[in-house]
Amino acid sequence: MEIILLLPAAISFILCALLLPKWIRKCWQNDMLWENMNKYDHPRNVAASGGIIIVMSFVLSVLSYIAIKTFILHENGGIDVYIFSLLSVILILAITGLTDDLLGWKHGGLSKRFRIFLAIAASIPLVVINAGEQAVNIPFLGYIDFGIIYPLIIIPIGIAGATTTYNFLAGMNGLEAGQGIIILSAMALVSYLTGTAWLALAAICMIASLAVFYYYNRFPAKVLPGDIMTYSIGGLIASMAILGNIERIAVFFFIPYILEVFLKLRGNLKKQSFGKPNKDGSLELPYDKIYGITHLSILILKKFKKKVFEKDVVYLIHAFQIGIILIGLIIFRKSIF
Repeated sequence: MEIILLLPAAISFILCALLLPKWIRKCWQNDMLWENMNKYDHPRNVAASGGIIIVMSFVLSVLSYIAIKTFILHENGGIDVYIFSLLSVILILAITGLTDDLLGWKHGGLSKRFRIFLAIAASIPLVVINAGEQAVNIPFLGYIDFGIIYPLIIIPIGIAGATTTYNFLAGMNGLEAGQGIIILSAMALVSYLTGTAWLALAAICMIASLAVFYYYNRFPAKVLPGDIMTYSIGGLIASMAILGNIERIAVFFFIPYILEVFLKLRGNLKKQSFGKPNKDGSLELPYDKIYGITHLSILILKKFKKKVFEKDVVYLIHAFQIGIILIGLIIFRKSIF
């Protein structure tokens, strides 16, 4: 039975592997190309919004999981309402992200307020089913029962916060996809060990498609994710935290993104995460001050290397994220294992 339940992840991987190359070709045929930032002169030669294939593969694979439960295992009801609520959140965020991609970030895209509004609206599927537990264990304070405040205020803030902040730490080949694989792998492990195996499977379905996407998105990228992918991953992380009642752990895993928000606030949320590329492909700091973890990574790497390249920055951020996750697993081990 466990092998059968791994089929949805295989479906996600296969769908993404089959469809993503076709999407890249179609983007070239229809001139749907974006500039590859962090490259000298920023050549416009990378397929746009590849995240649409990730979302499609993810949704279809999760639906196949429901089909397996219904027609093979003969299990109905139970968690199905939670699964459809989760899919609804992801699809609303995907539409928001795709709209922002089509309007173009260089031309302003959706306004910040409207994006936040739509991210809050994406939480409605979880609000209407009263997802999660209203009593939350807060460090140093213990369990606090938020009552009706939890579904009406905390869930929308959680979805909007994770969605928008995940989009902050981006802009380098392989960064967003790699971070998604790392964080969702940790979330899947925690979900499985704390008794919500179906959430772990949903995360694995997303990881499977992200693994394929990473192959094409790593340096030098052939396709870029777009906001449709970053919004969807941020929403999935927040939804897993709520549905699995692992909010504290998820927030800890999200520390790099919390730091990114504080650094971005120094620049009034207007500074970009890109480096300043040289002709040889190495990167320099684009500003006099640090306005993001990518800038901080360049600064740190400059202490040890004469030339810092884009993939060096991405690997350092991934290493930092893995370190945070390992520390989190140690701190919350009694709640997990």
